[in-house]
Amino acid sequence: MRRTMLSGVALVALCAGLAQGQTDSMASHRMQPTAMGAGKPSSVNSPDPRSYGPEVSKAYEQVRHATAPFRDLKVAIASGYSASVPNCLSDPVAGAMGYHHINRANLVKEVEVEKPQILLFERRANGDYALNGVEYIVPYRLWPADSTPPRVMGRELVRADGLQLWYMHMWVWKRNKSGLFANYNPDAECRTPPAPVPTPGQ
Repeated sequence: MRRTMLSGVALVALCAGLAQGQTDSMASHRMQPTAMGAGKPSSVNSPDPRSYGPEVSKAYEQVRHATAPFRDLKVAIASGYSASVPNCLSDPVAGAMGYHHINRANLVKEVEVEKPQILLFERRANGDYALNGVEYIVPYRLWPADSTPPRVMGRELVRADGLQLWYMHMWVWKRNKSGLFANYNPDAECRTPPAPVPTPGQ
């Protein structure tokens, strides 16, 4: 199976401190900007969940239903997801992953479709902080790297040796022409929050 690599930005934004035993050498790793995971060659890059069969189609609806309340970040925070993320992960060619808000209570060996470990947000041009998708991860400390890959919705998670974990993205709230399970979305962007407007006298 192809190894994936993560940049230093990913290390901070995605999973800093997640897996035990991480070292500074991981900062040289970087994710490939292609679609990942098992699937038929004809559908691997499709944004349409129906292209991947009934199990994925059903899971897609389940994830949307489960995460709909989290489109409001305050609700996501109240449910255990991190309140703030310092960096937004992007690629100059492939697009963005976004800000990764993690819920450590969901870090379990057996992944549940309706309990993603990470929510993927972006800051849009109008200033809105919008939920784009989810990411499933399983640290190697829970599921060793030399084991058969963990699965969710019938698909294998992918190894990220640099971060010592398995992962899979799913773009359930923003269409991704690179594929439903692609790492990056060419239509997503990393924007910083708007600068505060100075008050009179400043």
